[in-house]
Amino acid sequence: MVKTINVYNPYDGTIVETIPESTLEDVDRAIEKAEKGKKIMAEMSLFERSEILRKTAEIIEKNKEDFASTLVKEVGKTIKEARIEVRRAVEIFKLASEEAKRIHGETLPFDSIPNGEKRVGYFIRVPVGIIAAITPFNVPLVLASHKIAPAIAGGNSIVFKPSTITPLADIKLAKALIEAGLPEEAINVVVGPGSTVGNAIVKDPRIRMISFTGSKDVGMEILKNAGLKKISLELGSNSALILSKNGDISSAVSATIKGGYAVAGQVCISVQRVFVQKEIYDEYLEKLIEGVRNIKVGDPMKEDTDMGPVISEESAKRIEEWIKEAVDMGAKVVFGGKREKTLFEPTVVINVPTEAKLFSKEVFGPVVVVNSFNKLSEAIEMANNSEYGLQAGIFTNDIEEAFYAIKKLEVGGVMINDAPSYRADFMPYGGVKGSGIGREGVKYALEEMTEIKTVCFNLRGGVE
Repeated sequence: MVKTINVYNPYDGTIVETIPESTLEDVDRAIEKAEKGKKIMAEMSLFERSEILRKTAEIIEKNKEDFASTLVKEVGKTIKEARIEVRRAVEIFKLASEEAKRIHGETLPFDSIPNGEKRVGYFIRVPVGIIAAITPFNVPLVLASHKIAPAIAGGNSIVFKPSTITPLADIKLAKALIEAGLPEEAINVVVGPGSTVGNAIVKDPRIRMISFTGSKDVGMEILKNAGLKKISLELGSNSALILSKNGDISSAVSATIKGGYAVAGQVCISVQRVFVQKEIYDEYLEKLIEGVRNIKVGDPMKEDTDMGPVISEESAKRIEEWIKEAVDMGAKVVFGGKREKTLFEPTVVINVPTEAKLFSKEVFGPVVVVNSFNKLSEAIEMANNSEYGLQAGIFTNDIEEAFYAIKKLEVGGVMINDAPSYRADFMPYGGVKGSGIGREGVKYALEEMTEIKTVCFNLRGGVE
């Protein structure tokens, strides 16, 4: 009997669609097929790869409302957020189409070393082979695009495991790729639990690279089980936003709201911890609460909804428990904190101890912690007091403070006068510490998804 997976709408609990659950035999067949696909892709010209990526962007654009409504139904994000995600996916494939034409090596100065006088050479970039792309539920289309588009640009084949919770838009993406001319052997989708399907992919020696986005715990398991493979891990965070007395309060409030409550706070670089200098703390908090009060929570398919549900009631209950723990430790909820099934009020909590999960872990929900500081060095120390280090933001009009923060913050990206949640899809993106290994962003992912092959000619001379 074939096992199936029900995909549920987080807002109302209805079944959106039922799909087959992949077996271990399906995984083996997918990798076997990808073995054929990698040979086909390696022979494909840069122009052909570029054209496939360009046409994929056009197909996604043509079907943008279908993609958007699918994202709303399976993820629970608002229709406005879903349309932004689809637009980003289109741009990622366009970027990859351009980068596919710019894969080149460079000459090497062999004659700059002793006994190298008669040697000339260069290096080129060649495909890695089979890349495993494993993605989470929260931004499924964009995160899949960030892995699949550069993999194709680099001439690789892909075994793709989307989240079992939100696989539908990603399955549509795979169909769009084939419609655009990608050989069927080059994109192989399997959907099933990480403990079975995911592990089988990770351990298989035919897979040459794993590109994973998800939790730190799962990332650590991948590192243990992968063997001799290239690894790219984009893991969690509890991103900090710092507001200096020299920063613009209104801009910081706007960035906190936009960065803290988008997709109900379920983004790796969501604003989770805010540190405000004491002189302006009360003013910031007052304006923040006023702004959060205006966030409209409800049916994500409605055009005027600002925030939809979290992914499941289990997740909502966990967020509720973390808030209670923080309050028991001395924190105070100044706005929100209540839930109705999967709908969780946008919440602001102050004076949260560093030992509380709400401060030290990734909440992945619509909760922003606001604590105060005296000196900027204290804020930096609190921001760095984390197992994570993905991105951080600081609001200041003092150039010295900005450069001090850039130097001292232990993160992969520092946003000046912006939220840590800002990401341009072309920029190098990734973290330090428990936030991962490697960088995404089309150009930078493409570098990791190709191998360097060195070529050297020994010119013996003797030609008359």
